[in-house]
Amino acid sequence: MSSDKNNMRNIVVIGSCSVDFTTYSSRLPKPGETLHGTKFTTSYGGKGANQCVAAAKLGGKTFMICRLGDDQWGQQYKDYLGKSGVDVTYTSITKDTSTGIAQISVAENGENQIVIVAGANDHLSKDDVDTAKEVIRNAYVLVAQLETPLSTTLEAFKLSNGIKLLNAAPARTDIEEILPLCSILCVNESEASMLAGFDVDLYNAKVALQKLLQSGCETVIITLGHQGAVYGSKHNAEYYHVFCEKVTAVDTTGAGDAFVGALATYLTSHKDYAIHQIIGAACDIATMSVLKEGTQTSYPTDYKPFTKEYPYELL
Repeated sequence: MSSDKNNMRNIVVIGSCSVDFTTYSSRLPKPGETLHGTKFTTSYGGKGANQCVAAAKLGGKTFMICRLGDDQWGQQYKDYLGKSGVDVTYTSITKDTSTGIAQISVAENGENQIVIVAGANDHLSKDDVDTAKEVIRNAYVLVAQLETPLSTTLEAFKLSNGIKLLNAAPARTDIEEILPLCSILCVNESEASMLAGFDVDLYNAKVALQKLLQSGCETVIITLGHQGAVYGSKHNAEYYHVFCEKVTAVDTTGAGDAFVGALATYLTSHKDYAIHQIIGAACDIATMSVLKEGTQTSYPTDYKPFTKEYPYELL
């Protein structure tokens, strides 16, 4: 890590920005079915920006490396990120390209379906990494996902001297090259299932953790929705289940991103805390996010972490 104390809380997110077009209905449509919805909203999203804004709302010192289009949404999104407390020095507008979009359907029980069109996100390149190389190299936590070119993320991970946190979403299997560079691999059940090669749940999570750790990453976290999260490290033979509060979800969109943003924030602001407590606090943030409609708008700003012990047990 850099000796510059000013960098010891830097959270750099390299990844996607998209505009979310969200419809709400009583349930999700079946293939070929048309439903009457109850509401339509337009909001800011994309896994990278979601995680960055979640961290900024919790007090994280955040930087966003991303690409936006030169359409009606691009400059608006960049201005919004700046107003949200994100450093947008490395947020670029791309000529003759649309901003990424996501079409989201949300049911009354909180379930969702999402289709994304990458747009400018596909233009995030090694040139962007080179432009931002100093802030990447000196970041305390570098966060990435899989909605932008993997080759770009790989280049950034090779540069980073800090904690490299990969949220391997959306799920894909062709990421073997980057996994040995990961300090932390964070996946949900479906993403873990694709990488492990079998259906992952709480009962076989220990086996899944062991298999994913064989890929070379230092620590693996699998989020399990209302069941909390499990994690393991190649430096420790023990595996843990961290619990979270079960609530009635209003909208689960972006809950995983809330978890990742909170995780990155607390890794910087509470470095001396046990990892299971940091994961527990991040689970609380994700839980709070599903109690409100929307994605970034559902992320809390007034949460005071570590005022309680977060329960956990050995797997």
